[in-house]
Amino acid sequence: MEKILNVPNHIAIIMDGNGRWAKNQNKPRVFGHKAGANTLRKIMEYCNKIGVTYLTVYAFSTENWKRSQEEVDALMFLFKSYIKSERENLLKNKIRFMVSGREEGVNPSLMEAIKELEEATSKDYEMTLNIAFNYGGRAEITDAVNKILKEGKTSITEEEFSKYFYNDIPDPDFVIRTSGEFRISNFLLWQIAYSEIYITDKYWPDFDEVEMEKAILSYSKRERRFGGRLDVK
Repeated sequence: MEKILNVPNHIAIIMDGNGRWAKNQNKPRVFGHKAGANTLRKIMEYCNKIGVTYLTVYAFSTENWKRSQEEVDALMFLFKSYIKSERENLLKNKIRFMVSGREEGVNPSLMEAIKELEEATSKDYEMTLNIAFNYGGRAEITDAVNKILKEGKTSITEEEFSKYFYNDIPDPDFVIRTSGEFRISNFLLWQIAYSEIYITDKYWPDFDEVEMEKAILSYSKRERRFGGRLDVK
């Protein structure tokens, strides 16, 4: 494998394909979600190792509440279990844990566990794991506008506007979507305006460190233009 020369500061991942991965093995969807949680641990540790500063993952969208109650309950239980099981690992590896999304509708005990882990990992960290949970890009923009209106502002810049999002972190440099789907799915609609995008046919549970390295190598060979032209001095 080639040496990675340009590691993105902020990687965002749409972790897609857990259900189809499980179906291919004649297993229930929750089996795929559990495998996906294990993949997240591996990818998080790999990103930390190579020097990624921010890793944002799309875990549960505002639209996912429309899934069966059984699957929603399983996802909530899995997330709470993940928070508990990953605490020591996050602290040991100096990874800050944060969640971006609406608090409304989330079980209070789960919300309490989220806040507690955010606080516990907020002091001494080298990488940030940002979980997009109960998240929607349109919802985030709408919530930001409502905060601005509440403050009575009538004019605002792009830079000021982004301060009203759920968390004030840099925009992603690189967006990865697994499972071969060519859509954004209401993910970070404002923040990924100039992000490089990579699509892989691999389902999320099969997306390992080798696949991540392939993705970042693809990114490292690109020249980001941010709407400009490279031949203009």
